[in-house]
Amino acid sequence: MADNDESQAASRVLLPTLETPTLTKAELAELLFERLGLNKRESKDMVEAFFEIIHATLVSGHDVKMSGFGNFNIRRKAPRPGRNPRTGESIPIKARNVVTFHASHKLKGVVQGDIPSGEEFE
Repeated sequence: MADNDESQAASRVLLPTLETPTLTKAELAELLFERLGLNKRESKDMVEAFFEIIHATLVSGHDVKMSGFGNFNIRRKAPRPGRNPRTGESIPIKARNVVTFHASHKLKGVVQGDIPSGEEFE
């Protein structure tokens, strides 16, 4: 019976529902609470700290590499000419930094179904 509960919990995470099409920080904290036995405050604090570290690293201009998941990269976009689609007026677009995400081969394999779910991430 426990295996069935675990598979239902895994499918809740992997498959979006109509009510929650995305995985939220609160849901991540709840999963830490359920799976690792942390208390709810510790779970919430751990999720917040995780995202704060990623945020601060990207803001400082460094890339974030997560083995088996993917890379968040900072990319500099050069200034370029643009136009207002409503008026057709030419408008300069300033140079800026953007964050890009590139999924790892392992994550791509799981998403595509080439690697069984959970095999690489457990």
